[in-house]
Parts: sequence; structure tokens; C-alpha cells
Amino acid sequence: MAESQTPTNRLARRGLMFILSSPSGAGKTTISRMLLDADDEIKLSVSVTTRPPRAGEIDGVHYYFVSDAEFDRMVEEDDFYEWAPVFGHRYGTPKGRIRNALKEGQDFLFDIDWQGTQQLFQKDQQDVVRVFILPPTIAELERRLRGRGTDSDEVIAARMERARAEISHWDAYDYVVINEDVDSCFAKVREILDAERTKRQRQTGLIPFVRELMA
Repeated sequence: MAESQTPTNRLARRGLMFILSSPSGAGKTTISRMLLDADDEIKLSVSVTTRPPRAGEIDGVHYYFVSDAEFDRMVEEDDFYEWAPVFGHRYGTPKGRIRNALKEGQDFLFDIDWQGTQQLFQKDQQDVVRVFILPPTIAELERRLRGRGTDSDEVIAARMERARAEISHWDAYDYVVINEDVDSCFAKVREILDAERTKRQRQTGLIPFVRELMA
């Protein structure tokens, strides 16, 4: 019998929803950008938000910017995997396009908080991988927030209070990584993603592949 021409790393597989969460300033946005730049098989899940766009943000690329009325309509039509209020605005994950793409093997990256993670996991446990990023110390977290130079003392105080609340939910995640060094943290996150992709239940092409091996 001729040798199979299907390399094992090209087997059909089901995509996954890869969640990165952290308190503000702990590094999830930086790690997310690094992952998107380094890995062509995963793309960012673009959230819907009611907050106005910031300088340089593009509708449909960074977020889908909608009015409060439009967001209400989407909630009523059950058009979100999850949604939550954050600092006076609402953010949600539209689910229609994601479900179909997962079947085709597309991976999605989610940069969301613990509340969104909980909602997403409740609706689709089999496809969700949850990673929480911790700062090395609370003092370092505050230093990073102040180093941005974009927030007032009052906003930083609110972010620090929220950070402590978010950190308390670390044990609801599948993996926890401490971000002492961004390159080391990124390497660990990539290892997690690679391992999850090769789980037997996600490799839908394994059954025909193994049958061919045994024929």
C-alpha cells in the first residue's frame, strides 16, 4: 500500500477559543499581539462595544463600535456568546461567525475578563481554553499602569481595585502564567496553545488517518 500523503500536522481539526485574561497592566494585550503576529492559525475575536473609538482604532478591526440601542437589540436576539459592562461601557462577543469557523479549524483569540470567560465557558466548554496571566507583584502592576501615562490617579486607583478583584478568580482558569518577563511568558502561552491543538478530541482527522494506517 502506498504511504499516506497526509502529514500529521495537516490533519483536520476543530478550532478552539483561546482566552487570555489578566488584570489591566499584567500583559494580556501585549501577549495577545505577539501571538497574533507569530501564529497565522489564530485570529482575534473582534468584540462589539458601546464605547467610542480611541485614536487609531478602526471599526471592524479593533472593535465593532455600536450604539447602546444596537447593543440592546443584539442582547435581545441572543447574538452574544458573552457580554459584560466594563468601566461604564459594554463589551460582547458575537457568536454567529465563530461557531461555523470552529468547525473549519479556525482558532480564535479572546482578550476578555473573568466574567466574559465564565459566560463563554458555560456556553461552549468543549472549545474553550482559559489562560490567566498574573503580574509578578502588585507593586509592579501599579508601576506598569502608571508607566502608560494615560490615566489619572483616580482611574489608576480604580484599576488597582478592579485588579485585585480579578486576581481572586485565577483558580477558574485551566492555566495560570506569571508574567515576570514578557518573552518567557509568551513562550509558555505558545506551549499551551500548541498542546491544546494536539488534544485527541480536537483532531477530527485522526479517525480516518489511523484507519488508513491500520488498513
